[in-house]
Amino acid sequence: MLDLCLLGTGGMMPLPNRWLTSLMTRYNGSNLLIDCGEGTQITLKQKGWSFKAIDTICFTHFHGDHTSGLPGLLLTMGNSDRRESLKIIGPKGVKRVVNGLRVIAPELPFEIEFIELEEDFNLINYKGYQIEAYKLNHKVTCYGYNIIINRTGKFDMDKAKAADIPIKYWSVLQKGDSVLHEERLLTPDMVLGEERKGIKVSYCTDTRPVDNMVTHVKEADLFICEGMYGDPGEENKAKEYKHMTFWEAAELAKSAHVKMMWLTHFSPALVKPKDFEHVAQKIFPNSYVAKDRQSMTLKFEE
Repeated sequence: MLDLCLLGTGGMMPLPNRWLTSLMTRYNGSNLLIDCGEGTQITLKQKGWSFKAIDTICFTHFHGDHTSGLPGLLLTMGNSDRRESLKIIGPKGVKRVVNGLRVIAPELPFEIEFIELEEDFNLINYKGYQIEAYKLNHKVTCYGYNIIINRTGKFDMDKAKAADIPIKYWSVLQKGDSVLHEERLLTPDMVLGEERKGIKVSYCTDTRPVDNMVTHVKEADLFICEGMYGDPGEENKAKEYKHMTFWEAAELAKSAHVKMMWLTHFSPALVKPKDFEHVAQKIFPNSYVAKDRQSMTLKFEE
């Protein structure tokens, strides 16, 4: 299962009851953070999840409301006697940006490994799940992210017997490893049935609606999407600053056949986003205005 928490829902600047947009997921011992704006440490502490356990940080882009919380977080992680390396993923230039932010955190007791995204689509296999990064359409280079947990088929005893697989290799193959037996390569597909439905979470913020979003977020169990403006009448402003309205986000969710959408990254001028929830729900009924530290546990379907 995948635990997730939308730590903050604000865009541009933090408000007294709204921290800047950041998402944290936990799966199979891995703790991943997407974006780290001002206040991320505070809301993470309020949630009660461990910052020391974060092993991966993904940046959508390098605007301050998505990166300004990083130096403080790194210092706190260092002061917690962390020694394990940290992976940081982001658009091309992420190493330069992070090292610039580290002027006030130059010495850390752990290494940082950088992965710079240069292609329109990037796939990273990591700790039993997949991270997909795909380009969006903002004023600077910006990526959306998918967190995907694939699920293998059930063990098929009849299939294993028919393939004359020795019993001692059944558990090894079931776990996804291949085995060489008497010059014969035994592979997991020889003992497993068809793949079962996994888990998919999509996170897109700071962008105009683009066709590839529908392709990449298709059939996500949860689509976390920016809704900078609640009023459909602000579409011109959304176009000017390359953001989205609730209405536009709902159109994407409907077209992509996602199960559920959480709206986030609200403009500071949008004091009560909930008042406009109905705008999105007219298009895509399973749309919800998210709030800080909104959480969910996604489980595999039987």
